[in-house]
Amino acid sequence: MEIILNDIEARVLGCLVEKELTTPEYYPLSLNALTNACNQKSNREPAMSLEEEAVVRALDSLRFKQVAVLSADGGRVPKYRHILAERLGLLPAELAVTCELLLRGPQTVGELRARAERMHPFPDAAGVEEVLRELMEREQPLVTRLARQPGRKEPRYAQLFTGEQEPVAEEGAPPPEAARLRVMAGDERIAQLEREMSLLREEVAALRLMVQEFKAQFE
Repeated sequence: MEIILNDIEARVLGCLVEKELTTPEYYPLSLNALTNACNQKSNREPAMSLEEEAVVRALDSLRFKQVAVLSADGGRVPKYRHILAERLGLLPAELAVTCELLLRGPQTVGELRARAERMHPFPDAAGVEEVLRELMEREQPLVTRLARQPGRKEPRYAQLFTGEQEPVAEEGAPPPEAARLRVMAGDERIAQLEREMSLLREEVAALRLMVQEFKAQFE
């Protein structure tokens, strides 16, 4: 991933994208408006309570990483906007899905379709799947598919701006029996002994070669 963000930077960037898509009449955002957006209780996971200083630091870092800029609209207070779409060549549908993943973390296709609807309409789940596939198959993937969680029928998808997500064990097969666990442990011990024996054989062969070379010096 070319652009690596921490959690606060991801929240700030996601809020800039969200407000551009949902309330363009109030975009770009002032520092106060952006801080309030970051601390919203709705459409956010996890909930945050950021001070303006933390948002300023995140903005400075995002500007350095060339995904946010100070707007040149000539207003009375400084305002900020993102340039993520321009930087990565994202289409509106891709931008909406990426934004939702930045704001609310890993989600299923169904969750993404319902929640991203306010930013971009998707006719069906297949439309979301196609967008996710495009984001995963880029030269530098922006999204990854996670394994299903216990109790869930669908896999979730996560953004990669904040790094690889912790894999979740796939739901399905029951745990192995106690006897099988003992057999597996015994097999592992045998395999370890075989590896150690192989190393010992190599060491013995090397020592024999050294002894032969030493003897040859006196013949």
